[in-house]
Amino acid sequence: MKQEDLYDGLEVHFEAKAEFGDSEELTADNFIFPNEEDYMDFGEETEEWDIAKEKPGLWENIRKKKEREGKKYRPAKPGDKDRPDPEAWKRAQSLWQQTMAEYEEGQMQREQLMKMHHQLMEIEEYLDGIEFEDWTKDMISKSEIYIQNIYDFVEARKDSEAYAAKYKGRTVTLNKPFKTPGGPKKSAVYVKNDKGNVVMVRFGDPNMKIKKNIPERRKSFRARHNCSNPGPKWKARYWSCKAW
Repeated sequence: MKQEDLYDGLEVHFEAKAEFGDSEELTADNFIFPNEEDYMDFGEETEEWDIAKEKPGLWENIRKKKEREGKKYRPAKPGDKDRPDPEAWKRAQSLWQQTMAEYEEGQMQREQLMKMHHQLMEIEEYLDGIEFEDWTKDMISKSEIYIQNIYDFVEARKDSEAYAAKYKGRTVTLNKPFKTPGGPKKSAVYVKNDKGNVVMVRFGDPNMKIKKNIPERRKSFRARHNCSNPGPKWKARYWSCKAW
């Protein structure tokens, strides 16, 4: 058998699973915050998706996962299929630390504001019958100024680019694939499925190189997988065809 024929046969064997790649519901265990350099432009119309806004429960689970496991937390062992390579693991650790720091940075202030809000709500019904002493009147006047300043500060920033940038760790780009060097597939992409839910689609055999620069190989792959009709975006075959 010619070497080229052998390569073609191996491609058929390994890439035949492209259509049956993984489409996963998002969990704290499988969610990935891609680094900007890991994204790949496939020419698709993209959309920014804020996980904290759209899936607050999932975001909270991601945030709490490491805190919950604490000293019992153990990464996958070398040799496990989901074990990231050292560089991928360093990037994941760095991103986790950044995400936690961004969340904790303003947590005390948020808790203080919510405490004040709840306390005011608790005494609201008694205010009409209260005769305030001079020192309390002074404190109320000062508090009104402080609260107004805080309100103006938040209003001015809640829709700004600076606000969005501060919480960039909570946002991923839909329809824009990214590399997953930690496996189990070569790449992944966040998309909306037929129900409108965001899912992760994994695709591409990490052990095979794409040879779309060789016209015969590209034509053969696209014919085998019917890439003229690649199916919906929430299936791996769609993205494997786009890669070729």
